[in-house]
Amino acid sequence: MTIRHQSSGDDNEISKFRDQPDQPAPRLIAFYLTQFHPTPENDRWWGKGFTEWTNVTKAEPLFAGHHQPHLPTDFGFYDLRVRETRHDQIKVAKQYGIDGFCYHYYWFSGKRILNLPLDDMLSDPGSDMPFCLCWANENWTRRWDGAEQEILIAQEYLPDDDLNFIKSLIPFFQDKRYIRVDGKPYFCVYRPQGLPDVSKSIVVWRDYCRSIGLGEIHIGAALTHGNEEYAGFGFDSGVEFPPHNPRTANINNQVKFFNAFRGNLMQYETIARSYLNRIYSAPRVFKTVFPSWDNTARIKERAFVVLNGTPENYECWLASTIDLVKQSNRNDENELVFINAWNEWAEGCHLEPDRLYGHAFLQATQNAKIGLRRFAMFPDTGLSEIRNIGGRRFWQDISCVVIHHAELKIESLRLVVNQIPWLRLILLPIVRAVRIFLAPR
Repeated sequence: MTIRHQSSGDDNEISKFRDQPDQPAPRLIAFYLTQFHPTPENDRWWGKGFTEWTNVTKAEPLFAGHHQPHLPTDFGFYDLRVRETRHDQIKVAKQYGIDGFCYHYYWFSGKRILNLPLDDMLSDPGSDMPFCLCWANENWTRRWDGAEQEILIAQEYLPDDDLNFIKSLIPFFQDKRYIRVDGKPYFCVYRPQGLPDVSKSIVVWRDYCRSIGLGEIHIGAALTHGNEEYAGFGFDSGVEFPPHNPRTANINNQVKFFNAFRGNLMQYETIARSYLNRIYSAPRVFKTVFPSWDNTARIKERAFVVLNGTPENYECWLASTIDLVKQSNRNDENELVFINAWNEWAEGCHLEPDRLYGHAFLQATQNAKIGLRRFAMFPDTGLSEIRNIGGRRFWQDISCVVIHHAELKIESLRLVVNQIPWLRLILLPIVRAVRIFLAPR
């Protein structure tokens, strides 16, 4: 049972977005994961036949009332090598108001991974859905089984990578379905601060596209891992990536976990309000919402779990975001609102129908897009069936804030260290020793 929230003074934070010009909604673009098919790399790293579904089906609840595992209905445990599956996804997505997919693109110094569905989409006229790309420029590690320091495949950023990377995108940019902003092909970089020389990379990308007659491109920076800027890197825009940079304290102390929990438990309403009220120093940031979030399937007791990721709460956040964007009075054809995500099942983050809510997240998407405004506030804010073990405590809240900001600083330091090979070589044994010492006994 979910506890419904009664009217409060905070309602104005939502209702203030309701007064907006009568104009079409911005385009809704859902991030799309291509991990749902076997690959030689995953067979080698995780075992024969591994796909994203392997982790999804093994997830278990961490506390009373915790909804795990997330299991699909309409499309089943699909294989994205099957063209008919993607056609069905496109049909349903368009039916409920999704205007395009943003595919995660895995490119490592010329080697591509998880590219079969993407390549087949490009060659298939029947996949009639607008699309764009997000370069997932992170190292692949054994983070899922707790060995984050073991790199499976690294982003090496070799001298010719900038040129070779942009060349790999040209066939996509030239496709008539490719999404454009201000008339320019749009793509974004998931971890811009990971690039060793961002300004150089951007210059190479732009120059090459001009040299082949493609013209200008629109390059976005994902606001992830503490980064909340894009202009300083030389990008054209930013794109929010919740639940990155949450700016909110967890509520771990309010829930009794079955076993030791080292992750973060947060309320959906708190995160959504934080993003609705967020102001950036740079002028052009595309807003993003998520339907729900819970990556227990991937990292278990270290998970980031968001309570009350219900269709009603999602509809309230998406509707308020659409209204906020419409208030900006920019050209609606160039305004995008992203949804994270269409099918991130192992992160408990999907619009695709599931066994608990069916089509409700899809219907909520359509409701928000067509202007149906059913909620003046977030309706689901309680602890549901979860055991409440006490209220907020001053020192616990302070420690949560300190730990959060310390983690951001450590992440920034790690990025610097990773770009200095000799320093990384020296520090790696120390880091491993600390991890072993701190590991739960």
